[in-house]
Amino acid sequence: MGLFGITIRRVGRRFISSIPALLGVLIFTFLLMRVLPGDPAVFFGAGTNAGQAEIEHVRKQMGLDKPIPHQLLLYLKDVASGKLGNSMTTGQPVLADIKQRLPASLELTFTALFIALVSAVPLGIWAALKAGSLIDHAVRMFCVIGVCVPTFVSGLVLIYVFYYMLGIAPDPTGRLDVFASTPPNITGFLLIDFLIVGDMSGWWASAKQLILPALTMALFVLAPIARITRASMLAALGSEFVRTARSLGLSSWRIVITYALRNAVLPVLTILGIVFSTMLGANVLVEKVFSWPGVASYALNALLSSDYAPVQGFVLLMAAIFVFANLFIDILYSISDPRISIE
Repeated sequence: MGLFGITIRRVGRRFISSIPALLGVLIFTFLLMRVLPGDPAVFFGAGTNAGQAEIEHVRKQMGLDKPIPHQLLLYLKDVASGKLGNSMTTGQPVLADIKQRLPASLELTFTALFIALVSAVPLGIWAALKAGSLIDHAVRMFCVIGVCVPTFVSGLVLIYVFYYMLGIAPDPTGRLDVFASTPPNITGFLLIDFLIVGDMSGWWASAKQLILPALTMALFVLAPIARITRASMLAALGSEFVRTARSLGLSSWRIVITYALRNAVLPVLTILGIVFSTMLGANVLVEKVFSWPGVASYALNALLSSDYAPVQGFVLLMAAIFVFANLFIDILYSISDPRISIE
């Protein structure tokens, strides 16, 4: 069997081994939502001034009158058949709500991750090449600040500076300006849909709305990527093969890119999998600050309303994305270093 077949088998084993974890996440989230304070029957159906008989009638309609184990079995049966329930807040199936909002969160996350990558990796390499210098200390200080400042604080600061003071950023009220027309819903990603229809003015309007929230998220995840890159590059630059390459008279650029960076990329890939998996769930504050219609703000609104189904669907989505992100990282491992798949 070739390298590709070995990689597929390894990914398949990883996916099968992740199924019990996904099941555990489902059960834990289901039970957690049932012990949180608040009664959905009172909030959505009967109201705070309703009598006990009316509340019980609504609870029966929502299926909350059955024992918890019975409710759990019915929920697992629905999930196995591809149903995540209905949202009491929107009145729509949770799967339809997630399908509508997920592209907004993914577009924000991918853009932020791209900004963080093109900034953090060069910073980490630069700091490693100038270890102990003023540049190295400045990069490390910048990373510390990036981790310490919460996303909602950096988001509000960026809004204040670029929107309120300088006036060069658009109104932070969603994915598009109120005067811009939305493109046909082809992929759900506005930047891609505008390109498909050839509307460059709409593409630019969407890109301007995306810059500040993506930059806010990028500042938060830039620090761990830069620190891991720096540490990995320091280890690679001090290895025997790099010293051998220098003794052979190879150029500094070739040594850094071909030898050091290639061998330092595996820890960076590991942190990328973790960062991407957490960004979708952690960007809830960014979505609230910038009125971004993503899945994180959708789940938060449902949680505040004791709307069980959207929160359970969101947690299941995050767990599935975490699994598939790690499977993708496994594939990148085998590409960057084929010995990993063989081992």
